[in-house]
Amino acid sequence: MTTKTATIQRAGESNGRNVLPLVRWMTAAAWVALIGGLLISLFNLNNFSDTNTALMVGIGFMVGSVHIYVIRTAIHLVHSRAAQSGEDNAGN
Repeated sequence: MTTKTATIQRAGESNGRNVLPLVRWMTAAAWVALIGGLLISLFNLNNFSDTNTALMVGIGFMVGSVHIYVIRTAIHLVHSRAAQSGEDNAGN
């Protein structure tokens, strides 16, 4: 026989997950990757072809920065929605 247990948290208490430092770090990393990619690409535009490795690396950094930012946004939204639903359930 199994038993189910439920825990009740007081309003205002968090569940111990603080993702704000991670969100800030990922935002900074996305901006650094974007600026780095732009600089690498701009300095290597003289030979605009797919054989220009530095240009391709710069474009890769720019694409990677978008991926980092999307993942950061997903983490932030999931955490804020979980915190909001936890507050809604605690109020009932």
